[in-house]
Order: sequence, then structure tokens, then C-alpha cells
Amino acid sequence: MRTLYHYPLCPYSRKIRLILAEKKLDFSAEIERFWEKRPEFMKLNPAGQVPVLVDLNGSVINDSMAISEYLEDAYPERPLIGEGLLQRAEVRRLVGWFDSKFASEVSVTLLMEKNIKRYISMQASSGPNSAVIRSAQSMVHSHLDYISWLVDRRNWLAGDDFSLADITAAAHLSVVDYMGDIPWDKHPIAKDWYTRIKSRPTFRNLLLDRVPALAPSSHYADLDF
Repeated sequence: MRTLYHYPLCPYSRKIRLILAEKKLDFSAEIERFWEKRPEFMKLNPAGQVPVLVDLNGSVINDSMAISEYLEDAYPERPLIGEGLLQRAEVRRLVGWFDSKFASEVSVTLLMEKNIKRYISMQASSGPNSAVIRSAQSMVHSHLDYISWLVDRRNWLAGDDFSLADITAAAHLSVVDYMGDIPWDKHPIAKDWYTRIKSRPTFRNLLLDRVPALAPSSHYADLDF
């Protein structure tokens, strides 16, 4: 059995979970409290970050982008990066947008302040930074506007077909939605797109995720919000 070491609210881990599910690949999901730097885990990834995938052949792949590319090459029966040079480039551009820009401005920032910080001893005493949280919450609007602009002109984010761009965006948004920080009522086009993804069978396990001391928003697991 292939194994994915992940943290439930890590957007990069969620991305890989969705890819594996979309490709119909069986895997064991092992929750890793990566901030503890468990020796056995550090041997798999000296950077101490999730996700980490151990494939059937024993190969160990770190970093969500590397894992995504590996899975696309190793299991091409259900392609997720698109067809043609331009579409693949656009998919990769949007993956980079959400994994970098959206992460730093919104998802990873909120995750750190509202969840991870409590477990990191050097930061636990300071508590969540309300100014940082408010800034991240305000940045959500511009990203939802951009998603709305894209899907108003396309069926999915990178074109006609569901792709890794949608998976990556939804993985990050789902973390923010868990924490109740997405004003869906002000962005109906983005909401409709997310509803389509949220209703996919591959998304169901994410909706079951729970972490200690941080309950999900009331609508988090509701397919109709």
C-alpha cells in the first residue's frame, strides 16, 4: 500500500489527497504532526514538511509539486495537467498562483495563526496575531474575484476540463472555508465553482476532516452550503 504522510489542514497535503483520489489510487493516509520533527519522518524528508508520498515501489517523493508531477507521469491514465502546451502551461501557472501567492497571503497564513501556532513552542506564548488574521481575511476578496473572472470565461479554471488548477485552488480554499473565513455570499460565481468541486466524490474525505480545538465552519461539510 502506498502511504501519504499529511496533515489534515495542510493545503498541499489536501492537494495530493485529491490527486490520488481523482486518479483512483489506493493509499494509506498517515497524519503527521510535522512540527514535532519525528525522527522517522525526518528520515523521509529532512525538510520536515508534509506531504510526503511513499509509493508502491518504495520511492519517497517530497514537495507537493514534485509529487503532483510524479503522479502525472507514473499514472497517466487520468491526466490532470491538461492537453497541449498552452493549457499545461496555464494549469501550472495557476497551481503556482495558489501554492505561492494565495498561500502566503491567505491560506497558510491563516492556518499558521489559527492552528499551527499553538503547537510551536517558540510561538505558542504569543497567540494568534489579530492584525495578520484581518489582513489575510481581507485578501480573500481579491482572490475570489480572480477565480470568478476565470470561471466566468471558462468551464473550469484552466479551460474546458477539470484539472490540477482546480484541485490546487480548492485545496487551499477548503482550508480557509474550514476556518469560516470565506465570504461566499459576496462571490456567487466563485461559490458556484467551488460547489461543483465540493460535490465531487473525491472531495468527501476532506469534508470529514477535523482537528483538535478548531471546529469547522457550520457549512463546511454541507454540499449546498
